[in-house]
Amino acid sequence: MVCGCERNEHSIHRQQLWWTFLQSMCLCVPAISPGFVNADTIFSNNETSLHDIEIYGFDYDYTLAFYSKHLHTLIFNIARDILISKHRYPEGLQEYEYIPNFAVRGLHYDVQKALLMKIDAFHYIQLGTVYRGLHPVPDEEVIAMYEGCHVPLEIMSDFYGKSSHGHSMKQFMDIFSLPEMNLLSCVNDFFMRHNIDYEPVHLYKDVKEAIRDVHVKGIMYRAVDADIEKYICYGEQSHAVLKKLSEHGKKMFLITNSPFAFVNRGMSYIVGEDWRDLFDIVIVQADKPSFFNDRRKPFRRVTDKGALLWDRIHKLEKGQIYKQGNLYEFLRLTGWRGSKVLYFGDHIYSDLADLTLRHGWRTGAIIPELRKEIKIMNTQAYAQMSSWLQALTGLIEDMQIHRDPASEAVVAEWIKEREAMRPQTKSFFNAQFGSLFRTYQNPTYFSRRLSRFADIYMASISCLLNYDLKHTFFPRRTPLQHEAPLQHKQSTSTTSEFFLVY
Repeated sequence: MVCGCERNEHSIHRQQLWWTFLQSMCLCVPAISPGFVNADTIFSNNETSLHDIEIYGFDYDYTLAFYSKHLHTLIFNIARDILISKHRYPEGLQEYEYIPNFAVRGLHYDVQKALLMKIDAFHYIQLGTVYRGLHPVPDEEVIAMYEGCHVPLEIMSDFYGKSSHGHSMKQFMDIFSLPEMNLLSCVNDFFMRHNIDYEPVHLYKDVKEAIRDVHVKGIMYRAVDADIEKYICYGEQSHAVLKKLSEHGKKMFLITNSPFAFVNRGMSYIVGEDWRDLFDIVIVQADKPSFFNDRRKPFRRVTDKGALLWDRIHKLEKGQIYKQGNLYEFLRLTGWRGSKVLYFGDHIYSDLADLTLRHGWRTGAIIPELRKEIKIMNTQAYAQMSSWLQALTGLIEDMQIHRDPASEAVVAEWIKEREAMRPQTKSFFNAQFGSLFRTYQNPTYFSRRLSRFADIYMASISCLLNYDLKHTFFPRRTPLQHEAPLQHKQSTSTTSEFFLVY
């Protein structure tokens, strides 16, 4: 039995804890209004000066050419029909349509277990983001399957995000992979709903092949060519960037995996029929990432009609079109080496990784998802919830040293509230998988690779229009965990980062 005196002491102590809470809120949440982040900002991972850049290189898809939402629906529908017609999958798959907001880029897929999930920079699965088909897998089941939440290095995807040589995980890093994730999830869902026994590895390979056929067999290219206004957007901005660089005497080149006819049609729509006058070198069907690390493939000249010529290439000339080749030969013929070259692409692995690790080029990542995420971060609702969540986390950290029952009860309430709020902040970005950049307080695996392989990153190439060509991009010096927080205030319009808990 607890006497009235003891109950009063517990009550007083609880009040003192809540008073500490209120005082901490004043410190942890200095303002409820969101700090505005400009979506047209170029963000820096590594100090980069445009003054030093003499040569600018570009990928084509999702770098110079941006596609409308209709393209993903097109890819999904064609690949679904290929599964039915070529691989003899059930006709019932026709009932599935592309789900635009189901998946996000950067997710991992366990080929053996048929699970789609988000993994953080430390190889930990974010519970609540594991899906089998179109439905979440309970946390307890995930923990039982993986004996915890950690994914060992030996089963993670390989360097380029692929599931090969014993790696059972595949990472989807390409924007074009969104329809593939959708299709995998839909087919898995169909088989489970109809109690059909199937081999997940075969399913993955068949979907992969169907998606590949959409690209390799030219089905997507012909569809876009037939209705280019429906599928391509943002043309004027890309043209303005290229024109600006040309007027400042910068050399430019294009290296893309797409075929010449497709690129020519798109660039003629975006820039004009004379688009090739802007580029010093144009390389198509380059077969990236092999282009950057395989010395065996020589360049081959392509005529305007698409015919392949057999002459040996001794010089890469302006106005000509080249196919395949390799970067080592490119460097030998051009002399364009080191940090005077800046190359832009949307695929962290295929476009940027080898360039920064092996060749010392500067790299710029195009991340279209930034616009949506920054818009959400700038809202009052998100700012309030994330600030409150940060405050709770700080309180739990500071008050956990108190071991008396009253203190532990209050901390337990805070922990419960924090755990309830974290999925809510995740849902601001995507109901199933949350932000592209964070798994709660940790960076995602995607974000970790972005920070390693991209010197700068931005929502679109048009962000270059906001800076002169002598501008230097400085990464923010954020304190390491053992360093004291920096006290000086920085402008939120151009230097904000993704520091909140998603």
